[in-house]
Parts: sequence; structure tokens; C-alpha cells
Amino acid sequence: MRKVLILASGNGSNAANISKFLKKTDSKNEIKVLCNVKKAGVFNKMKNLKIPCILLENNFNILLIKECQNFQPDLIILAGFLKKIPAELIVVFKKKIINIHPSLLPKYGGKGMYGDNVHNQVLMNKEKETGITIHYVNEKYDKGEIIFQKKINLNKNETLSTINAKVKSLEMKYFPIAIHQLLYGSEY
Repeated sequence: MRKVLILASGNGSNAANISKFLKKTDSKNEIKVLCNVKKAGVFNKMKNLKIPCILLENNFNILLIKECQNFQPDLIILAGFLKKIPAELIVVFKKKIINIHPSLLPKYGGKGMYGDNVHNQVLMNKEKETGITIHYVNEKYDKGEIIFQKKINLNKNETLSTINAKVKSLEMKYFPIAIHQLLYGSEY
């Protein structure tokens, strides 16, 4: 059994996908989700999965640190989470906080580079490939050590929605597997 803390800000598709995968591989895994956006879709998804999802709206950093100290997660996962992680948490949970980024870092990373912002840059620069990067979180946006990357080829007829769909498909397939490997130290 592992304790997993998922941080989410939006719809919750990655959080739900990860939760289902971890429950399927070990039903004793303890999962908790924290969200900083009151009307985020993640609340309904977690309710349907019977996984606790807690709103941390005010004093976010203080409450996040307190939750982490109390819960003592084996892994903290950023799944569509857009706030910067407090430096003191990064020190205490070194190499236990991971994020997924919708490009092949170091390309298209940094503050403000998420979702369609990334895909628009890929499209404007006529990239021949894109993909996902799973990395450890450090004090700088998207600069942590890379754990895993998966590339996908692009053609000249790509649109924002086709790139988005291709990258989302990679996220759904590979993020849970990479998480499982980090938690259990073995191939799934």
C-alpha cells in the first residue's frame, strides 16, 4: 500500500485516470486529492470514485504543507495543477513530487506554459514532433530532473485540437504507469 497525494486545479481527468489505475493495481492504495479551485470538475470525478477531494482555497501554501505533514504521502502528483509548490515542501519531499508537462522539455516549459499555450507554440513553430515529459518538481517551473518522455510525430495538417488529443492520449496511457513504477520500483 502506498499513500498518494494528487494536486489538481481543473477538470480532473488525469487525477481520475491515475486514481483508477492505482486502485486497480493495489486496492489498498490510499489516495487523497487537493484542489485550489472551488468549481473545478475534479470534485465530481473524485466523488464518483469515492476518493476524498479537499478544497484548499485560502492560505493555500500553509494548508498544503499541513496536509502533507499529516498525510505523509509516498508521492505527490501534480495533475493539471497550476500553482507553484512551496520551496519548503520541495526540500522535505525531495524526489517525491512529480509533474507531467505537455511537451518535450526543455522545449515550451516555464511559467504560463501549460495546456493550449504549449500546443499553440508547437503549432506556430511547425514542430515535427511533440509529446509529454514527466519530471520531478524543483523550485523552477518545468526544470526538475526528467523521469520519462514520450514523443509523438506531427504532420503538417495538425490543429490545436488534434495536438491536444494526441498529447492527452499519451498522458492517459503513460502517466499512471510511470507513477506505478516510481511507487513500486518495478514495471507494471
